[in-house]
Amino acid sequence: MIEVNELTKRYGGTTAVQELTFSVLPGRVTGFLGPNGAGKSTTLRLVLGLQEPTSGSVTVDGRPFRARRRGLRDVGALLDAHDVHGGRSAHAHLSALARSNRIPRRRVAEVLGQAGLADAAGRRIGGFSLGMKQRLGIAAALLGDPPVLLFDEPLNGLDPEGVKWVRELFRRLAAEGRTVFVSSHLMSEMQHTADQLVVIGRGELIAAESLAEFAARGTRPAVTVGTPSAPALADLLTAEGATVHVEGDLLTVTGLSAARVGDIAQRHRVPLHHLGAKSASLEEAFMELTADSVQYPAGEVR
Repeated sequence: MIEVNELTKRYGGTTAVQELTFSVLPGRVTGFLGPNGAGKSTTLRLVLGLQEPTSGSVTVDGRPFRARRRGLRDVGALLDAHDVHGGRSAHAHLSALARSNRIPRRRVAEVLGQAGLADAAGRRIGGFSLGMKQRLGIAAALLGDPPVLLFDEPLNGLDPEGVKWVRELFRRLAAEGRTVFVSSHLMSEMQHTADQLVVIGRGELIAAESLAEFAARGTRPAVTVGTPSAPALADLLTAEGATVHVEGDLLTVTGLSAARVGDIAQRHRVPLHHLGAKSASLEEAFMELTADSVQYPAGEVR
């Protein structure tokens, strides 16, 4: 379990993290989201004791991480896949970590196999692709078989098979009762992977809740309608106070329930090929709720 309490980090006159308070619980995958510059990487480094907070505290299973001598046996982390010695082989890199953390050497071969790198164990890391370095970083995080795991953008550079592997790995680790904390900018992956979300913007907490709760409160309920009479139905629904977006034979309707849309269509004898509630979109909720926290907003494309 990770507990963050009133955590603040300042660099001179710049505040990277401002009074953050949240918990990351075991037995679930918690996604850590925020726009670029929101303070996600700083927060992870504070959790790992790589930086000292200006004020507040962060503990891992009740104690600061720096107070733990077992290192990788307590917390496994991937912060930067490039932060490795390119002249070493994958096996040598993990062996050095195992020795320094008093981890049995058999674990090196086990995690290399788990990460799909068994055949590349003797190759120098400098020749690895980004995806292979990501796999190696994940293998290093798993080396000590820790109860708490942190990953910063773990899907960068991975191919579809690698993304599927990581997704299944995180779910399995959580099912084993571990604490899994994943920072990512890929909304679609968080929608498939995370149970809980911690969302920050400009260093401040925006939300700490389930994925479903976050998606639902950030978007207006919508109804999708398929009809060969799209323009006519759009006019009817607009007259009833709805907002309607038309794209071919498909309407996206906000402001009216699916039942109400169906009643209007039936009353005016408009044929429907499809009628259903639109699932809440995590990406739409994220964009809506963090709009005021974007540090470098893009200009309009002309």
